[in-house]
Amino acid sequence: MNLFRKIFSSSSNEQKKAPKKEAENKYLPKKELPADELFTINFNKNGGKFLYSESFEEAHEFLREIIKENNWNDKTALILNPKLKKQFSSFDWQTTKILKQGHFLFTTCEYLIASDGSLLISSNQIAEKKLKELPKDFIVFASTSQIVQTIGQGLHGIKAKNKKSIPSNITTIKHFKSDEDDNFMSYGSSAKNLYLLLLEDL
Repeated sequence: MNLFRKIFSSSSNEQKKAPKKEAENKYLPKKELPADELFTINFNKNGGKFLYSESFEEAHEFLREIIKENNWNDKTALILNPKLKKQFSSFDWQTTKILKQGHFLFTTCEYLIASDGSLLISSNQIAEKKLKELPKDFIVFASTSQIVQTIGQGLHGIKAKNKKSIPSNITTIKHFKSDEDDNFMSYGSSAKNLYLLLLEDL
């Protein structure tokens, strides 16, 4: 995806080339943005911070930078997902499954929702913990293939991947600012300082 390499570049040059066409087409429906671009825009609006990596090694390096930037080198990472812990088993840090011992949460997510820039998670990531019980600081490891347009598509994807046993505790995280509005899937949650490590896998 070249999008994440030039996400902040402007498309104004194309607009300048065809002002007449814009006037002629002003009554036509607006072209919808691709899901990946829409997610990036909405995620940033929500106050989230993401780092795009082209390789797993680069994701490791960004993780080190996040920890260094926040002075978390001597802090313990709360990791409730055993598969994620195994993926980063070579990483030099202290980890725990005990909620009270974790300074920040390192987790995955189910899907990245383009329509509102939120992250869809479930008991696969946070067990049966409520968002307000978890640390304020989150680092989420996800891939570009997890981006979907709507929450409905994300829920359908969860159901399709877990036919034998659908995970519980499904909710969204989109509160990266204290003034965000609640929705029915994030009721009672609190704002999170969230970093997204986004790995290119398409």
